[in-house]
Amino acid sequence: PKEVDKFYQLCDPEKENLCLYGYPNETWEVTLPAEEVPPEIPEPALGINFARDGMNEKDWLALVAVHSDSWLLAVSFYFAARFGFDKEARRRLFNMINNLPTIFEVVTGAAKKQIKEKAPNSTHKSNNKPSMKTYSKPESQSKAPKIAAPPKDEDESGEDYGEEEEEERDNTLCGTCGTNDGKDEFWICCDNCERWYHGKCVKITPARAEHIKHYKCPDCSNKRARA
Repeated sequence: PKEVDKFYQLCDPEKENLCLYGYPNETWEVTLPAEEVPPEIPEPALGINFARDGMNEKDWLALVAVHSDSWLLAVSFYFAARFGFDKEARRRLFNMINNLPTIFEVVTGAAKKQIKEKAPNSTHKSNNKPSMKTYSKPESQSKAPKIAAPPKDEDESGEDYGEEEEEERDNTLCGTCGTNDGKDEFWICCDNCERWYHGKCVKITPARAEHIKHYKCPDCSNKRARA
């Protein structure tokens, strides 16, 4: 109830277009749309605050929940298509999502009713739910090596390692623009061809990279599509 009240207060109709963002660590925020989001990613519902005072509170919350569910599914299957998921992988992805209650079901209380109805026969199923929530955590941890261009071979000799790392960074060229400008900027490495790219050249931001488990550069994505 406290979080619902907080969410309600944040969605002031007098403010500009607001969006509800959810994160893998189970936190959320109400804020303006992210300008750096590339246009090819499905856009979330904008202006969720405008209808707040014109509707019953429960109906408004349910409407926001429906749009949130729709956007999360759209984003999930956008990345499934981009990373070349086949029929079986898409089915597994959908089943993983479908095994969890929707935001709409949680907000309207339908999820609790379903749990009560299935309680006698769902003991073994409930044990599987915590494991599903852990999928997002390894993804965020895997992003750190992609922020800069580290040397390919590790060396335990401290000072030599630092010099070699710096030299290799100086020699690293962006696979798109062919330069090594902006060494302090965000870089991302293709997990397929292992080439490095300026984030701005491939339209990937640090925030978006946090949600990418295996990144494929445009060239590798196009090759897979042609194949």
